Amino acid sequence: MTLGTRSALAAELPELGPDALICRGDLARFRRRHLEQLLESERGALSRLDHEVLDSLQAGAPVSEETEAIWAEERSFGEAAADTVARFGGSWTFIFSFTMVLLIWMAINVTGALIGTFDPYPFILLNLVLSSVAALQAPVIMMSQRRQEAKDRLRAESDYKVNLKAELEIRHLHDKIDLHLTRQWERLAAIQRLQIELLEDSVRDDRPG
Repeated sequence: MTLGTRSALAAELPELGPDALICRGDLARFRRRHLEQLLESERGALSRLDHEVLDSLQAGAPVSEETEAIWAEERSFGEAAADTVARFGGSWTFIFSFTMVLLIWMAINVTGALIGTFDPYPFILLNLVLSSVAALQAPVIMMSQRRQEAKDRLRAESDYKVNLKAELEIRHLHDKIDLHLTRQWERLAAIQRLQIELLEDSVRDDRPG
């Protein structure tokens, strides 16, 4: 038990003696109360993420999350399709394949080979197709970008919770070490006083009566 947890326990239960026993659940609850007061004094009102970290500390559960797995499970069919289209539309495969389609389209309509000229120069139908592709591709890319922003926010929240929990655990360890050192110094001081008393008694006994 650290000094902060001990002070929170003494504030609520002043009748509890220094050698009294306490269960782990109550100890975790008083530790959480101490950490809440500590964070409120440093940051003000606590956020939802702060409460989730405190809940994990009280329950002794991990706070890290598999953001990729959670994100994949929450995707709908339309969102998954938008991600796939945006991923393909931003690749060299799309550029090369679309360039080949344009070249074949223009070659057929200029030479009239195979199926004749269904879209003669200046390729008005091709311009319509390109405009339609651009008009449809832009909102799909925007949807995917918004989902990427939400995904980055989820990852940032997970990192924040992990870092905050690590910071609180490190503080807890420092408090434990400080308490241990304080008790060691008290024991050393008591031993030193006892040695001095024994030495004084020995000197007093050696004096001639």
